[in-house]
Amino acid sequence: QLQASGGGLVQAGDSLSVSCAASGRTFSSGTTGWFRQAPGKEREFVAGIRWSDGNTFYSSSVKGRFTISRDRVKNTMYLRMNSLKPDDTAVYHCTAARSSLIMSSFSSPESWHYWGQGTQVTVSS
Repeated sequence: QLQASGGGLVQAGDSLSVSCAASGRTFSSGTTGWFRQAPGKEREFVAGIRWSDGNTFYSSSVKGRFTISRDRVKNTMYLRMNSLKPDDTAVYHCTAARSSLIMSSFSSPESWHYWGQGTQVTVSS
């Protein structure tokens, strides 16, 4: 199971971190990531990280503002979000794949095997 936490209400320009903890399995040989979904919109890839080599991949809309990281000991993934914008408002879902994904696969929801319940991030203007 994947458990996301840390969402909340912030103002534009603020920072916020969300985390995703896994239970029942480890991420060590796989890939984890974040998608988000705003009301009336499709689920959108945000960021991903391969646990074997630490390689990361970001969508163009968050690159330079968001940082994804992992803690092997805690089996937890983090997303640090800086310079938040109202357009970042969404439910953020953590996700995991059983294998190390190639970069071209990160943005496709079909590449991922496990999904968390999501945490709401709201950015006011």
